Amino acid sequence: MNNLKRVIVDYKKLTPEVLKLLVDKYPDGYGDNDVINFRNLKGELIEAVEVSTDDTKYLVKISSKLEHTMANFDDDDDDDDLDTEDLGKIPDDDDEDFSDSEEE
Repeated sequence: MNNLKRVIVDYKKLTPEVLKLLVDKYPDGYGDNDVINFRNLKGELIEAVEVSTDDTKYLVKISSKLEHTMANFDDDDDDDDLDTEDLGKIPDDDDEDFSDSEEE
């Protein structure tokens, strides 16, 4: 028998732990087959994706902002590997492209 606590949560109230679980479970985003549809107490149709911890099953409400939040969370992880030396550097007018080659 499944005794997980069930929680419906909006993206604005996601903890970093749940957001990480979402990004880990759906690294390339979620598809139509991942979406769960149900009606809330007001009769409104809700779309959500599911993610679980050891003791809780979360239904995270879908919105375009959820997708943006997941993408930014994934990008933030990549920032650790980013070489910031050339950030903000604008090529001279003589440079035709942004390539790394030193040939001229």
